[in-house]
Amino acid sequence: MYTLSSPPPAEDRSLWLKAILFVLIAAIGLYYVKWSPYYLKSFTAAAHHNIGASILDDNPADPLAAALTYAKAYFLAIWKAAVLGVILGSLVQVLIPQDWLLRLFGRAGMASTLRGGLFALPGMMCTCCAAPIVVGMRRQQVSAGAALAFWIANPVLNPATLVFMGFVLGWGFTALRLAAGVALVLGVSLIAQRIAGPEEIPEAALAAAAAASAPDQENILIRWARKLWQLSLSTLPVYILAVLALGAARVWLFPHIDGAMGNSLLWLVGLAVVGTLFMIPTAAEIPIVQSMLAAGLAMAPAVALLMTLPSISLPSLLMLRKSFNAKVLVTVALLTMLIGAVTGVVGALVL
Repeated sequence: MYTLSSPPPAEDRSLWLKAILFVLIAAIGLYYVKWSPYYLKSFTAAAHHNIGASILDDNPADPLAAALTYAKAYFLAIWKAAVLGVILGSLVQVLIPQDWLLRLFGRAGMASTLRGGLFALPGMMCTCCAAPIVVGMRRQQVSAGAALAFWIANPVLNPATLVFMGFVLGWGFTALRLAAGVALVLGVSLIAQRIAGPEEIPEAALAAAAAASAPDQENILIRWARKLWQLSLSTLPVYILAVLALGAARVWLFPHIDGAMGNSLLWLVGLAVVGTLFMIPTAAEIPIVQSMLAAGLAMAPAVALLMTLPSISLPSLLMLRKSFNAKVLVTVALLTMLIGAVTGVVGALVL
């Protein structure tokens, strides 16, 4: 057996070529969907202290109109990233040798969780677009902690979002989001890992995975097409239905802002819960909170929204329903609400 740091034997060169192909596809896709657009948007944020209107500004009264209007705006904003997420989630099961993934992310613990969070930083995806990649990782037996850290760090520690936030809302918001985000990613992932149970990968399992990673006789395009279909079927229908349902529910979830919405426990906890369940495109929390603060929303519930809106959502939780047990997903949701509310209190004191 060889390690990742040693030169591969000649018969395993195809595995390295597949891994390089995966990295190239990911880099090209992310450059087109994320890196290039966000680089250009950073100049807009710096010059105008604004990155666009809030996606919630239409204020519809009819639930059906709210569902259709929001779904249209939402999917137009995220469809490229969603397609890329499904493609990468299927390719990680075909192009990356399973024993490599197990060595990096297979063991439960701090090191594996840290690696999961760090590998998420270039992705900059919203929680729903990152979910298919997490499904693919879990199907390759990546540990719960590492997979959750990858999932949550994508939106919460998104470097572009942190830069936009500094220019639009102020660098104090960025510092608070970064500190609370690290606590959220590591704390939630490690606690959820303990609830998921031990997932230590013994050497025998690594050996079996290495043997399974050897090139097989099936055409790689056929394998990829099968994985892509399975992943799409298990994630996209429930995703679309959940987006429509929450789009309709926003008639009640986001009431009209007035001066009465102060730093009370009711609004703090209420908006922390709403932010945890609702789904938004990447960085959309910034104009949402900017517009709500301008309309009179108090600082504590505003910061709670800023923390929870991007972190996870009900659609992304449903997309991962077969990748983690229900107790893990409920724990992740409750801890996200708690950290969002606590961050809101801190924000009201320091911002």
